Formats: sequence, structure tokens, C-alpha cells
Amino acid sequence: MIHILVDSAADFSKKEIEEKGIHLVPLQVSFQEEQYLDGVNLERDEFYEKLVHGKAFPKTSQPSPQEFLDVFEEVKEKGDEIICILLSSALSGTYQSAQLARSMADYDKIYIVDSLSAVVAIRMLCDTALDMAEHGHSAQEIVEELEELKGKIQIFAAVDTLEYLAKGGRISKAAAAIGDMANLKPIITVSREGSVEVVGKGIGVNRTLSAIQKKIAAFQIDENYPVYSLFSYGEENCVKLEQKMEKNGCKVDSRKQIGPAIGTHIGPEAFGVCFVEKK
Repeated sequence: MIHILVDSAADFSKKEIEEKGIHLVPLQVSFQEEQYLDGVNLERDEFYEKLVHGKAFPKTSQPSPQEFLDVFEEVKEKGDEIICILLSSALSGTYQSAQLARSMADYDKIYIVDSLSAVVAIRMLCDTALDMAEHGHSAQEIVEELEELKGKIQIFAAVDTLEYLAKGGRISKAAAAIGDMANLKPIITVSREGSVEVVGKGIGVNRTLSAIQKKIAAFQIDENYPVYSLFSYGEENCVKLEQKMEKNGCKVDSRKQIGPAIGTHIGPEAFGVCFVEKK
């Protein structure tokens, strides 16, 4: 049997985790002395309420190697295989924790995929892996497909400020200065190396929507995969983006909320899109 494991940056709900039969290793989110497990005992809206109205800035931390090892030992005991699809190694130490756990388990049927991305990009990789496993593909074949697919996934998102990314150390304070101008919304992406990059900006919501649409139009979208719209807290701008995309001939398949693992770093007013590029 091939098991699939993701971390909580994939933003699956508890119900989805159960229905898909996948393993979840959560990141930790802390507000000073208050500690939570992302996707386990911290609801998304509760998190954003704390982010917006609380005095403490949240911090995230990767799972310990032991949390991965517990799952790996269970799989090893059964003689099964497991594929781990994890948050970009450039954004978190989660991938390194899993690598360390694999060496501790000393079992050659553990496969670890660095998504070099986050949120629904991990979801796409996970769903692809589940589908391939169901159709009888080997773990090695699945991993090879995921390694190819992850290079085709595109994410573009507008954030209200780069303050959260700077506080979390995901971009430099100098780069964050671009977001200090009034009503300026930076547009970010996840680079091929898995880090966050600022790739544009818009003044006001309407120009920002147009700037994102221009980014989308530069690619041919692979219709074999879903197109996801994304939002962190408020959905209003996400809906406007969907409408603009559909006017330009691109139908959004599903809207997904960004959870605490990534919401900590992009803030409450983010919205964007994720799709697979056809090459």
C-alpha cells in the first residue's frame, strides 16, 4: 500500500484528511504563550481574528522529526510505502525534519517530495499522487510525476502589506518597503526555488486585479488540472478576481481559504490564484 502524507500548509480540512485517507503532520502556530497545531485545534477564522485583533504576532514552527518518525515507523512495520509532499524547504524546516526522520527510520520505502510551493499547490500534488496510486502506479512513478508537475504550478497573490512576510523572515525588510506606500498592493509568487518573490504591484484593488490577470494571461493553463482561487480572510477581492478571470475565459474550479501556516506570513487581506501551466 502507498500512503500519502502532507503537512498542514496544504490546507486540507479535517474532513478532507479523513475522506482522502492521508496522513497529516501539522505545523505549530504560537501567539506568545498560546500554542496551537495548525489544522488540528486552530480554526482558520479564529486564527485570523487573533492575527487582526490580537496584540501578539504569531510565529510558526516546523514539526519535529519525531512526529514524522512516528508515522514512518507505522508504515515500516506494515511493509508499506509512503510519499511525503511538503511545504517548500525555502519557506520552512518541515522538509528537513522529514529527511532527518527518514534517516532515523532507516527504511527505503519512504519518499519525500519538496513541493517548492505551498497551499493548494501541495493539494494538487497530493491529489495527483492519490489518483495515480489508485490507478496502480508505483511509488517511484508517482514521485517522478510529482517532480515534473511541481515545476508547472503557478501561484500569484496580492497582499495588503509585506509586513507579515518581513516579520516572519520570508523576505528582507528592504523588499518589504515596497508595500509601505498607501493603497499599494504587492503581487507575490513562489519562485522555482521555492521562495517568495515580489513580481508586481497595483495601486488599488482594480489595478491589482488587472495586474494579476495580466500575469495569468502570460501562461497557457493546463485544463487537466483545477484552477483555484485563494483568499486569506475576506473573500470580496477573491470573488472580484474570479469574475475578472471568467470574463477573460478562465473558469475557476474552486475557492480555497489559506490557513494559518501561510496566513501568518501573508496577512488577512491576501487573494490570488493557482493553476498548472501547460508546457
